[in-house]
Parts: sequence; structure tokens; C-alpha cells
Amino acid sequence: MDFLGTPDIGALVFFGLMAASLVASFIGVFTGAAGGIVLLGLMAMVMPPLALIPVHTVVMLGSGITRTMLMWRNVMRSTLLPFVIGSLIGAALGARVFISLTTMWLEFILGAFILFVTWMPKLGRFGAERGRFAILGFMTTFLGVFVSATGTLLAPFIAASTPDRRIHVATMGALMMITHIAKVAAFGFIGFAIGSYVPLMAAMILTGAVGNWIGEVALLRTSEKSFRLVLQVALTLLGLRLLWSAAQSAGWI
Repeated sequence: MDFLGTPDIGALVFFGLMAASLVASFIGVFTGAAGGIVLLGLMAMVMPPLALIPVHTVVMLGSGITRTMLMWRNVMRSTLLPFVIGSLIGAALGARVFISLTTMWLEFILGAFILFVTWMPKLGRFGAERGRFAILGFMTTFLGVFVSATGTLLAPFIAASTPDRRIHVATMGALMMITHIAKVAAFGFIGFAIGSYVPLMAAMILTGAVGNWIGEVALLRTSEKSFRLVLQVALTLLGLRLLWSAAQSAGWI
């Protein structure tokens, strides 16, 4: 049954994805890292593969917009312009270039990279800030066209650039918003139509906004030390998960 005209999505799945968006947005604010990949994993269980990444991108864009509006006062504005420039280049190439690396190697590289930056924070402060975030904008958007949830790549670098949990979460939301805007443009450029998923995306964006608000309330009641511990644990688990998935794909385990 196609609930509200959404292809291959029944009412139970529709409302389940709304709840998943709320929970993922809360996790994204409270941990500073993991919301996008949690939502992607849940959506992958019930959505057609061809629609998964474009729909996930639009939903995460909506979440990023509401998070940025709620926390704009804490965004590191100096990172925005270089990140925009890098993202535009990454989206343009991502829409055109065929990735020769298999999913297994992408997961392996991302997993190892996240662990290195998380546990060796000086790596997250390489070079001048503007150049660093231009490179991150390119990498996050380019890879995001293919694997969607690349916030885990960005999070350790933001963590290394600011000691304040509110600045971390606000900047993360703003930069991922830029990434998703660039990706939406890329998907439009290559002619992928997702109009039939508008009711689902709108509903998930709405519940995602609620999750962002609840997450911000919880974040403000959390100490800086506790947030840093949660962030480090979350990034470590996500990095290990990617390595485990890569090892399974390679047949090593």
C-alpha cells in the first residue's frame, strides 16, 4: 500500500520513519555526530535503494535548517564561506564522476580516518582554518553524493576547532546544511525525481525539527565534559562500525 502516494511505503512504515527522524535529530544534537548515519541505517531497512540517498539528503537538509535556525548564534561563521566553496566543487564532481572505490574501501578509509582524528585531535587542526574547511567541504559533499551520511567525517574536525559543545553542534548543523543543499542540487542536475516522496519528507522534516528542539534542551543541561565523552564514544563506535562493515564486505570475518 502506498500511504499518501509514497511508493512502497505503508502507513506503519510512514509513521515509523517520522519517529525515526525525531530520534535521529535528537541523537545528532546530543552526541554532535551520529544522527545522520542512524537515520540512514533505519531508512535503508524499508526504502527502495535508488530513493534512499536522495530522500535522506532532503530530510537531513530540513533537519540542518531547523537546527541552524535554533542555534545560529553559536555557529562558527568563519568556516561557512570556505566550506561553501569546497562543497560546490565536491557536488559538481560528485554528480559527474564514477567512484572506482568499492563501498568496502570507502567504509574502511572513512572508519580508520574517523578513529585517527578522534583519538589524535591535533590531526583535526591541520593547516589554516579557512583552507581546512574548504577541503572538508569538498570531501564531505563529494563523498556524500554516494554514501550520504558523512557528518561523522566532519565531526572530529569541528570538535578539534572549538572547546564549546554548543558551538560544535551549531556549526555541525550549519555545515551539513550546506552539504545537503549542494547534494540536492547535484541530484537535480543528474535528473533524479523524488516528487512522490514529498509527503514523507515533509513529515520527517517536521518531526526532525521537534527532535532538534528536544536535543538542544538536553544539550544545554549537559556538562561540557559529559558531551565530549559522549562525542568521543559515539565517533569511536561509528568508526569501528564502518571498519567492521568493511571487513564483512571483504570476507575477512
